[in-house]
Amino acid sequence: MNIRRFFVALAVAALLPAMAQAGSKGPEWLSKAVFYQIYPSSYMDTDGNGIGDLPGITSRLDYLKQLGVNALWINPIFESGWFDGGYDIINFYKVDPRFGTNDDLVRLVNEAHKRGIKVCLDLVAGHSSDKCQWFKESSEGTNGRYSDYYIWSDSISDKDKSDIARRYQADDPKASTIGHWVETNAPRGRYYYKNYYECQPALNYGYANPNPKHPWEQGVDAPGPQAMRRELRNIMAFWMDKGVDGFRVDMAASLVKGDKDKRETMRLWREMREWLDKNYPQNVLISEWSNPQQSIPGGFNIDFEIHFGRSAYASLFFQGDTPWGKTKKIDNCYFNRLGKGTLKDFINIYAADYNATKDRGYIAIPTANHDFQRPNVGTRNTLDQLKVAMTFFLTMPGVPFIYYGDEIGMKYEDGIAPKEGSRNRAGTRTPMQWTPGPTAGFSTCTPGQLYFPVATDGGKITVETEEKDPGSMLNYVKRLLALRASTPALGNDAQWQLLNTLDGEQYPMVYLRTAASGERCLVALNPSEKAVMMRTSEPAGKVIMSTGKGSYKNGTVKLAPFSTLIVGL
Repeated sequence: MNIRRFFVALAVAALLPAMAQAGSKGPEWLSKAVFYQIYPSSYMDTDGNGIGDLPGITSRLDYLKQLGVNALWINPIFESGWFDGGYDIINFYKVDPRFGTNDDLVRLVNEAHKRGIKVCLDLVAGHSSDKCQWFKESSEGTNGRYSDYYIWSDSISDKDKSDIARRYQADDPKASTIGHWVETNAPRGRYYYKNYYECQPALNYGYANPNPKHPWEQGVDAPGPQAMRRELRNIMAFWMDKGVDGFRVDMAASLVKGDKDKRETMRLWREMREWLDKNYPQNVLISEWSNPQQSIPGGFNIDFEIHFGRSAYASLFFQGDTPWGKTKKIDNCYFNRLGKGTLKDFINIYAADYNATKDRGYIAIPTANHDFQRPNVGTRNTLDQLKVAMTFFLTMPGVPFIYYGDEIGMKYEDGIAPKEGSRNRAGTRTPMQWTPGPTAGFSTCTPGQLYFPVATDGGKITVETEEKDPGSMLNYVKRLLALRASTPALGNDAQWQLLNTLDGEQYPMVYLRTAASGERCLVALNPSEKAVMMRTSEPAGKVIMSTGKGSYKNGTVKLAPFSTLIVGL
């Protein structure tokens, strides 16, 4: 062992007690949690202005209870400049007037709790809006309360100056994400560091390895970064004291700057988790990190396996002719009718993440979210195809997350004009479709006033229509969630083993789920238009749920196109 590795080993050993505490999976309710994500502007409008609100969510809690979900994640509801869909926050302690009031939020939480539903909010921990009072006061000088809540400098590199110049060559410089610095004329400094858009100045949690030649690079233990940590705890405590059950943290890996191995960012979140476990032991932290091997040892209860960074999710769901497939340059995803995909990326990434973290936290594979396309996109657009995808989402281990509307098969609507920084994400933020009609029961406004347009397929893709159809997507999701809740082998904590191999059959996808009691289920999925089969070493079992045509006999799975089997062994 060289001297550098020796000191790294000592540092890790010193953190082991904290890591062990953070390694606990969290409160008991997580073992049966099924989350439902709501983009609040698009869920239910009660005042007729075409934009959803908190009373609207409250009015639909009985629907959510009947669906079979028991936890909500609500995208940002705090006062915002609305340049980035609510992720540019002006006041972290106030509900935005478009959604209602703080009292409306407390009422929503209380009513949800009466129905056994937890409520988690979206915490934008890494930046604020440039309209935030903290930023305004920080810009005034070096000796105010908020002076070091942000990162300021009077000089930047030539490369950073070039990035600013390139940004201002864009059609809309303020909507460009190029570079890290924004030029200004503030007394506090000539430049401030941004996280994403210019209107989103980064909050200062310090630098992992501050350069002494760069005075703006404060260490993580400096007064400013430590004050920012206290503020973060204050924000969480303010809302948790009102009954909120936890937070999904936006861009959770981005807080500490210059932290290539994320060691200091992990340390920050471990501190938050220790504080949470001590003071709010029934509450949870969910990370937008998409690297469970960092985030879960770093203190989070749940991390997402999603669209950015590694390719596990993309290789399954982003076909090359869809918006996110083009971005990821994927020719053939696995859940595509052509049946030309491969499980290689998924096996290599997800299996490693799962085996490294299964005893310490949960991985969530969401049906979609506000940042990427829905399952109903491109040529994956029929009921039988969508049922195959939903069977995957709701029979995998970890905590399921259903994006609002996916339970009825809502479409990703391509080509919608962007609004509030949505870009091509507009098509996945369209209003929830409740009933047939020009506004789909979302609002009493005129169609032209809707936040985004609806696409109900003549009223077919609505809650009201699907509730009456036993074979609908909605009723299938209800049955699938009921089966998961009543079958320990399909639960959040049951073990998972993929039976496919890299050099073996790619279709169907077949995996085992095993409960602590020994109960076992086999799940087989065929998202392709071809009939497929696979031999396993498992004994005969009983089919307990299926879609399409298929059979399981003497360990051999046979599936017709677009079909599934769930087998009790």
